[in-house]
Amino acid sequence: MALDQMQGTPQSSKDIRGVPVSYGDASAIEGLERAIEQSLSFRGDAIAGIEAILAEHPRFVMGWLFKAGWLTQFMETRVYPQFIEAITRAEQLSDQANTREQGHLAAVKAWAAGDFFGALQKWEAVLTQYPKDLFALGLIHYTMVLLGDVPGQRDVAARVFNLWDPDIPGYEFVLGFYAFGLEENRDFTHAEDLARQALDIRPDNPYAIHAVSHVMEMRGQQSCGIKFMKDRADVWGTSNFANHLWWHTSLYHLDLEQYDQVYDIFDHHLDSRQKDGNKYEELDAAALLWRMNLAGQDSGDRWVHLANKWEPAAQDTLYAFNDVHAMMTFASDDRLEAQDLLIHANKRYLESASDANAAMSREIGMPFCMAIQDFKREDYSACVERLLPVRYMTHRLGGSFAQRDIIGWTLLEAALRDKRYDLALGLANERAGLKPTSVQNWRAVARALKGLGDNSGAARATSKADALASA
Repeated sequence: MALDQMQGTPQSSKDIRGVPVSYGDASAIEGLERAIEQSLSFRGDAIAGIEAILAEHPRFVMGWLFKAGWLTQFMETRVYPQFIEAITRAEQLSDQANTREQGHLAAVKAWAAGDFFGALQKWEAVLTQYPKDLFALGLIHYTMVLLGDVPGQRDVAARVFNLWDPDIPGYEFVLGFYAFGLEENRDFTHAEDLARQALDIRPDNPYAIHAVSHVMEMRGQQSCGIKFMKDRADVWGTSNFANHLWWHTSLYHLDLEQYDQVYDIFDHHLDSRQKDGNKYEELDAAALLWRMNLAGQDSGDRWVHLANKWEPAAQDTLYAFNDVHAMMTFASDDRLEAQDLLIHANKRYLESASDANAAMSREIGMPFCMAIQDFKREDYSACVERLLPVRYMTHRLGGSFAQRDIIGWTLLEAALRDKRYDLALGLANERAGLKPTSVQNWRAVARALKGLGDNSGAARATSKADALASA
């Protein structure tokens, strides 16, 4: 009898894509596959699913590594105990792990040490050796989005894409990753083509829907975007990613000054009062309300409930992208103590930290947090001075172009309110050039021209905005 059988460990096997798994029990591998599909399709609870498998198969190394790997994407302190437990359990079983699993273990250990970029490199080493490791591919792609590695989001999929084909299970997810990476690199035609191929295979693939929504956002196809999204809303599911797709839908309405529709989406889909405190949901809610306030819209008491959700995380210093959204809520609800806690916690953190988030916080996170404070204090000159030098570095905050656009819009609005109309005109013209169908962009051009005394030019820009709004 083989040694692994004597110790009660099933012999090694392969998953449905031919990737080796050291633990050979078919039911465990099938359970892992279900969890991977849940995670990539944003359906169900992948963590609960893998925990059920691990309860029956506690020596399933890849099960523990899946749990640890997927928890990296939460970027929340509340999952940290589960994350460390999963790493510990995997490490205890590392003597039976194969090369692929050892690579996953090295990656999550690097992540636990705050070395996000090191974790990426270790996952990429796994993918290089096992190009059909769908979970590794997903983790790399999603992490590159978190860290703002724009070329990498495309290239990681490109490196393995030709080794996949439609007969390999999970191909539709690879198409979705590649499509989003292409979109972020402004290859919109190719991106939309691949995303729609993914939807032909699986019409309820949220990430492929997401890629098309980004293409339409960047191209300024607001009416088409609204129709595309609402025609598919019944297949998004109910996860926090469905929440994100509603956020994307709201951006089309915002661009067209359809503010009632924006608040309808917020109140029915983004309001976090009845939700469990998932930061991904609260990021979208804060980002939308801040944009509405930039557009001059009153958010009523919506900030109060959102700030209540963010306040326990004021001193997390885990992820700069979270911190700036927390600051939006604290500043908008005049929570001075929470603002001070966030700023001082980050200052203490940056005195000694050397992890990946420290650079993100130092370069973009803290300047934007303080710019948000400046804006709410109506110190628009200070806001401009903080944001103008970093406007082409914002990818270092992480997220997508659509998400980071909030920084450019804040800068533009601050310049307009500070009566720096020459600067504001340049910024507004840039935005109108990239998205000439945006009512908001032409309103900004008109305000800047009027401030410069060019009333005829302002009238033309206003007419353009009015025509787009009524189309």
